[in-house]
Amino acid sequence: MKPLVKVAGLAAVAGEAILVDGVDFEVWPGKVTALVGASGSGKTTSALALLGEHGNGVTLSGLVEVDGQVVVDSNGATPAATSVRGRVVAYMPQHPGSALNPARRIGAGLTELAKLHHPGVEVVPEALRAAQLPADRSTLHRFPHQFSGGQRQRIALAQALTCRPKVLVLDEPSTGLDSITRLQLVGELKDLADAGLGILLLSHDLDLVRALAHQVVVLAAGRVIGDVLPTATQLTAAAGTRSTGEPLLQAMNVSASLRTRKPILQEVHLAVPPGGCVGVVGRSGSGKTTLARCLAGLHERHTGRITLSGDDLPVLRKRTLEQNRRVQYVWQEVRGSFDERRLVDEQVARTAVRLRGITSSQAKAEAVATLARLGVSAMVAARPPSQLSGGELQRAALARALLARPDVLVCDEITTALDEHGTGLVVELLTELKAEGTALVWISHDLGLVAAVSDHVLVLDAGRVVEQGPPATVMSNPATELTQRLVRAARIGQEPPESPPVLTSSADTRSDSHR
Repeated sequence: MKPLVKVAGLAAVAGEAILVDGVDFEVWPGKVTALVGASGSGKTTSALALLGEHGNGVTLSGLVEVDGQVVVDSNGATPAATSVRGRVVAYMPQHPGSALNPARRIGAGLTELAKLHHPGVEVVPEALRAAQLPADRSTLHRFPHQFSGGQRQRIALAQALTCRPKVLVLDEPSTGLDSITRLQLVGELKDLADAGLGILLLSHDLDLVRALAHQVVVLAAGRVIGDVLPTATQLTAAAGTRSTGEPLLQAMNVSASLRTRKPILQEVHLAVPPGGCVGVVGRSGSGKTTLARCLAGLHERHTGRITLSGDDLPVLRKRTLEQNRRVQYVWQEVRGSFDERRLVDEQVARTAVRLRGITSSQAKAEAVATLARLGVSAMVAARPPSQLSGGELQRAALARALLARPDVLVCDEITTALDEHGTGLVVELLTELKAEGTALVWISHDLGLVAAVSDHVLVLDAGRVVEQGPPATVMSNPATELTQRLVRAARIGQEPPESPPVLTSSADTRSDSHR
């Protein structure tokens, strides 16, 4: 048996910057090869080379063979790139929003792919089921923004599977997935590998890698440094002083809907004191991001009352400049929030100029310092967004919000693209801000991280709070079946994968989109 993919001496440079240097790996039929490394280590650059693709200004060299065809040669040419894309190699990007057309219904996009690669063959229902989505009319007739972030991730997977490739490249496939769906994903990917598909997995999720990978390639600074999965270090950052007192941010009886008037949130209450942190957990599509958007003023179709320091907080277009400064929101899919025509450090600095009125030079110095605290160097930040990894851009989005010096920070899955070191830097900085009085709303599927940073936890299901309390109580002695399943599934392999979820009733049309 021959490998489906052979990569030898792969190199990628952008000007004087070396992105990838002498990377070797193979992908075999029915096997999973995992590329593991910190943000910016070269994982995505290496994976995109299988399609002969690269970022602007990047030059590839070395040898990449896919299914016997040379995709990249020693001169940097990509002779067979067009012929392998889709039918032989399908790529699912880290940020599903970049793979989905917001103006087209899901069914139209999937059908077009099927006709392009397999005319006359009905492959869409099979792809949807493999991606844990119902292959019904309701799903096919919805637009991307009508799905949660985790659901959009599965739609992007369905798009890749519709091509029926021989090699599937998955860039952080567990991003945005709750622990139950993440466990189901393991079973689905094992089934795909058992059917003969070769899988290249790029992930910071070490539990996912352990459950799936037959071969591990560890990258650092663009080089292969080993083939043994690193030992996971446990986050030990303290959550700071448990804060009590009058709420700084409060949501009272908040309900939200779409234009269809179907409920997304139903009578949610939330209160965060200065220096406190409320964690929000739940399955994909449960309403977590819609709650965040209501707090940030971005979802206007809501009822109830939201207050800041006791004063009513209107929707974003009616907020004052000071209210905008005091409440900042870092959303899950950050790439679309950056202007590709401007350098990242300039966009981060602009927040302080616009909301605090300081000079451009002062703001630039603050931006560079904050980014450095989060592990993003000045050299990396002085690039356009397309030249940053997903993890680097995620930290830049956080830095941009922090330059407003907010009183309240709403964080929606802000560590999904980060390795443990990057997550530790984020937690360390936010813990310091908590100690200084900043209030946090922390939305995450990582139950361990929520327990570490939060003072109080809300569990959402179908837009309602079904359980709440101190994290130690909720995580160690969950009262509801949903929370029990989330806690059990947080450790991959503790129970067998369940059947794919059926998106019905009000949850079926729920939108967790931040857009």
